Amino acid sequence: MNTQRTLVPAAVPLAPEATVRKPRPLLAVALAMAIFSAAIALLANAFWLSALTSAMALSLSVAGVAVLYGQLGLVSLCQFALVGVGGWVTLRIGHGLQPPFEVSLLAGGVVAALLGLLFGVPALRLRGLYLALVTLMLAGAFQIVISAWGFPDGGPGFLGRADGVGRSMLARPALATEAVPYFLYCAVIATLGLMLVQAHKITRPGRAWALIRKGETVAIASGVNVLAYKAWAFALSGFLAGIAGGLLAGNVGQLEGRAFSAFESLNLFALATVGGAFHWYGAVIAGLLLRALPALLTDLGIDGYVTIGIFGVALFHALATAPTGIAGKIASLLERVSRGAER
Repeated sequence: MNTQRTLVPAAVPLAPEATVRKPRPLLAVALAMAIFSAAIALLANAFWLSALTSAMALSLSVAGVAVLYGQLGLVSLCQFALVGVGGWVTLRIGHGLQPPFEVSLLAGGVVAALLGLLFGVPALRLRGLYLALVTLMLAGAFQIVISAWGFPDGGPGFLGRADGVGRSMLARPALATEAVPYFLYCAVIATLGLMLVQAHKITRPGRAWALIRKGETVAIASGVNVLAYKAWAFALSGFLAGIAGGLLAGNVGQLEGRAFSAFESLNLFALATVGGAFHWYGAVIAGLLLRALPALLTDLGIDGYVTIGIFGVALFHALATAPTGIAGKIASLLERVSRGAER
């Protein structure tokens, strides 16, 4: 009887505290992104604004990789191809129908989500190296298709190609036509995307993904629909990649097929690992590595291709000594500082 009296009061407060704390990760994402974006908008010049706008857009695609790899342990190497799909659809609808930019952007995300789900069908039965090889082949297939078709540039027909004559730029959203407003526009959408991923992690999908990562047998025994939650993850990852592609199209106005090679999908996954696939800000770090670091080297007069070697060394270091990436190191440091302050 005494044991029951001591256990019940201690267990009762846990549920209210967990409920109160759930929104905190979402508020942390919003606050950190707001401070970071405001600093960039105030301090960056035109060159850096363009590079950091692309970095902000690509952080969404990295967040999609983090959903698959960080939550499920699945290695998908076709994420950059889905970025291209989102960009293609955004350009085609934007040039062909000229709706508000947000409509074209959302269409790009939805189509990329559907294609990501289709690409993810092999993942319902494959894992590890086999899944990586299949998705890499899909990325290579996209490279061949986009090299033959090209991206829409205002021309007639389904493909919308002007063949080098009369090419037009995709119009940015009406409220963000200039560089600084468009950067902030991308920052807001990136923040919403990161918050969406974070919300998945702390709610039912995140718990289901954690069980699947431990073992499908464990997940099935716990009542988790493994196929449905895997498909959900691939659709979410594709949607984020498609939105990233649409934002890139809006930043540049046009896209080039040579920028969407299968190597870029490998690069994206590698930097997702280096940045940290288990923390939301790892996606932002990876986006900065993808676009800000080459921009920095170019600004210093150094060939941007040097980044290939830098990224290779960084990936080796991450796999050997820091599997949680740069974000994991930052999280550990913040935790130690927090514990020291409490003492």
